Amino acid sequence: FKSVTFEDSLFKNCVFEDITSLNTYFRNCTFVNTTFYNTDFEQYKFVDSELINCTFFHIRTGCQISFDDDYSAYWIYFVNFLGTLAVLPGNIVSALLMDRIGRLTMLG
Repeated sequence: FKSVTFEDSLFKNCVFEDITSLNTYFRNCTFVNTTFYNTDFEQYKFVDSELINCTFFHIRTGCQISFDDDYSAYWIYFVNFLGTLAVLPGNIVSALLMDRIGRLTMLG
């Protein structure tokens, strides 16, 4: 789940397994005989919810990686491209020097 809000829902005999959620919340929900295994659902994500005979196993804690909705793949590739351009002059100079003074001298 990325960003889901469940409201006034009933979860009966459900199993939530291997779920990572960023902004998922349960508001006014009822959980009956539900098992949470290897999830990051902590107590603050259950707002005014009722948990009846529910079990939690291996709850993940810590900071989860989050990207904003406007953080697109375009910016990732663009920043990577700019980093490659920054290295380009050094690669050209080192190639020219290697031809001029030789590989062993460059290693030295």
